[in-house]
Amino acid sequence: MDDATLEIVFFAVLAAFICHRLWSVLGRRDGETPPAQPEPFTIRDATARIQLNRQPPVSLPPPQAVFNPDEPISLDGILKQIKIVDPSFAERGFLDGAKAAFRMIVAAFADGNRDALKPLLGDDVYHTFDRAISDRAANRTTLQTTILSVDSSIDTARLTASVARITVSFRSSQANIVRSAEGSIVDGDQKRPDEMVDIWTFARDLRSRDPNWTLVETRHLTA
Repeated sequence: MDDATLEIVFFAVLAAFICHRLWSVLGRRDGETPPAQPEPFTIRDATARIQLNRQPPVSLPPPQAVFNPDEPISLDGILKQIKIVDPSFAERGFLDGAKAAFRMIVAAFADGNRDALKPLLGDDVYHTFDRAISDRAANRTTLQTTILSVDSSIDTARLTASVARITVSFRSSQANIVRSAEGSIVDGDQKRPDEMVDIWTFARDLRSRDPNWTLVETRHLTA
């Protein structure tokens, strides 16, 4: 084989080799471009993954109102606060109990019954009542009180921590008769009862298991 023939054969083999390499790399088949392979992490895939990892929305409770002691609060507002601390509290029930306590305390004071007064009164009020009973005994006089009627209403209320103080006005008609040791009337008239206005303040720790209110302050007005 002469040199020209060898050269033609060499270039033919080289061309065949190059065509084979191009077909392997580009993947041409029957003149068609091979389908593109999907990207491993497209924008759609990213959104889907973010959606899968997203937590459901959490509903937060509304912020609680902050009690500001410097702001004026109505009587009704204070009574509502008392009821929040002590759900058993009811204004009507409290007034009924206060009227009953009023009758008991007035009767015990007239009788000089310290044992009955002690659990119903705060220390300062008890000492005031105790001195009055002692003065009456020293003067050898007795007091007879008959409550003919009594009405009550809440004037003010205050809540400090868990201690509530409620001030009540008692408007009563009373027959108060003071007698000497001999039994004669020193003061008072059975036929002309006194119209009385007493301002009493009751207190109670609402967290206490003791449901009773204590009389901690008294004032007397002329009707």
